[in-house]
Amino acid sequence: MRDFEYKAPATIDEAVTLLAERGSEARVLAGGTDIIVQLREGLRKADLVVDVKKIPELMSLAWRDDGGLDIGGAVPCHVLYNDAKVINAYPSITDSAKIIGGWQIQGRASLGGNLCNSSPAADSIPSLIVEGATCRIAGPGGERFVPVQEFCTAPGANVLTEGEMLVSLTLPPAGESSGSRYMRFIPRNEMDIAVTGTGAWLRLGEGGETVEEARLALSAVAPTPIVAGEAEAWLQGKPATEESFTEAGDIARKAASPISDMRGPADYRTHLVGVLVKRALNGALGRARGGDRNPVIPSGINLC
Repeated sequence: MRDFEYKAPATIDEAVTLLAERGSEARVLAGGTDIIVQLREGLRKADLVVDVKKIPELMSLAWRDDGGLDIGGAVPCHVLYNDAKVINAYPSITDSAKIIGGWQIQGRASLGGNLCNSSPAADSIPSLIVEGATCRIAGPGGERFVPVQEFCTAPGANVLTEGEMLVSLTLPPAGESSGSRYMRFIPRNEMDIAVTGTGAWLRLGEGGETVEEARLALSAVAPTPIVAGEAEAWLQGKPATEESFTEAGDIARKAASPISDMRGPADYRTHLVGVLVKRALNGALGRARGGDRNPVIPSGINLC
């Protein structure tokens, strides 16, 4: 690894100033579980690394008066999946936080860092999309807000410009009669990259038998995580049944445009979209009806 300068500012303004002054020479360290590896292997370059974990806003979980949640960009994964209130309100978020690397990684890694790494196979991004998350971004020109579904622009690339940093992720209040689930397929037991991933969110109509609103997001099947909009629209007003979810999975396959690589061929990934959408919707339905929002994530080679 080549030498770099290290700074740990205590405020957002200090961090933005450092990033703006050094431009493309600077990189943000939120947890370090991606950027340090990338620097060591020469995949990214940096003359300055700005550690943001000493900035209070980036390490904060803040519940708003409207019932929504602001997750600081550097909050470690373990904080999220050990918080009963977060588990109850945003279960797909904690599904994702539990499987980003192993538990040692989860002591440092953050959803904000996972998002800014902008991998097409990122585990947190589908969950953030279906939970309706928005990015709060600070930069030399002030603050701006970008929906998570618009954040990633290409593999490893996003909307952040020189001098900008992700401050927090803003989640809307969790609605009544709603539930969410994130699932992925991996070929190995632990710390693997998703062959395909799916986030699903449902709000049920009165009586709990129909889908009033649905959100679906897919990972590892396109250059960026994507929304399965046609399947979302089709589900509205449909019975909340196995048959409906199977059909939604078939429709969601149309949104996929995967590549073939060492983790799996394109046609297999497309097939998995249908399987995972159906299972994730069933999981979201169970939670919308009061089921377990904090299940044990199984190990082994399976859909987890």
